Amino acid sequence: MIDFSNCDIDLSVNYNGANGKKACIIYNNERYMIKTAGLAKDNPNIKYSNSCISEYLSCNIIDEFGYEVQKTILGEFNGKMVVACKDFRENGKYAFYDFASLKNNIVFSSTNGTDAELSEVLITIEEQNLIEVGKFKTFFWDQFIIDAFLGNFDRHNGNWGYLYNNKTGLCRPAPIFDCGSCLYPQLAEEQMKYVLNDENQINERIYVFPNSALKIGGAKLNYYNYLKNTDNKDCHNALKKFLEKYDKDKILKVISDTPQISDIHKEFVYKMLDSRYKKIIIFSLENNININKSF
Repeated sequence: MIDFSNCDIDLSVNYNGANGKKACIIYNNERYMIKTAGLAKDNPNIKYSNSCISEYLSCNIIDEFGYEVQKTILGEFNGKMVVACKDFRENGKYAFYDFASLKNNIVFSSTNGTDAELSEVLITIEEQNLIEVGKFKTFFWDQFIIDAFLGNFDRHNGNWGYLYNNKTGLCRPAPIFDCGSCLYPQLAEEQMKYVLNDENQINERIYVFPNSALKIGGAKLNYYNYLKNTDNKDCHNALKKFLEKYDKDKILKVISDTPQISDIHKEFVYKMLDSRYKKIIIFSLENNININKSF
């Protein structure tokens, strides 16, 4: 792994977010945000979460599939594991605005920017005039399907958004980022072994949890239940696109090449991704009666 300990720290840049400590470093003449793992508050069996590994694995798998995503490097800083995330604002060329701030600017909205009710998120995308609506909807649903595949339980309105070009004034969706809540980051290795040996435990982590941070009627959306029933055509198109991009060999290579994680952890990640692909993505495409099967 790369040791970032001797990199210069850029004190002029601050990063928000609750998971782990963050700092801006200069690596290869570019800004990177380094993130440490956050505390595993929901699991007494492990002190720190595996969020750095989850961030690295998730982003590199997404990248291999051809989606636009932040570049991540697994490394260490002052003896601690970190994930370095390239700052996609490109040294001031772009400004980043989260979706919550965009939603706040839509005066019709009955809730504030942080409220993640799916219907209001979709209406905001339709009503905003910064990005071509079709392009923004495509990005949103691509990200949603990726989150469903990776088991992301924390894609709220503050960790996705758009980039504003400070020279041209044009806007575009920001790359997918902040994937540390994917791939079951709060499991200790012994718990991974336990899950691998019990199909009921695997199924529980597919059909029951994790849920999306998006809500329907105030309740968090269940990926499996939503995708097998939705009549949203944009969501259907994103599912079909994911099917075309999916590549098992690329997933295996990313997992195999990841440093500093055990064979059990690698086996667990692949097993869960393979199961989520078959039992959520493929099942929904084959069994949702609203999906046009001509693909």
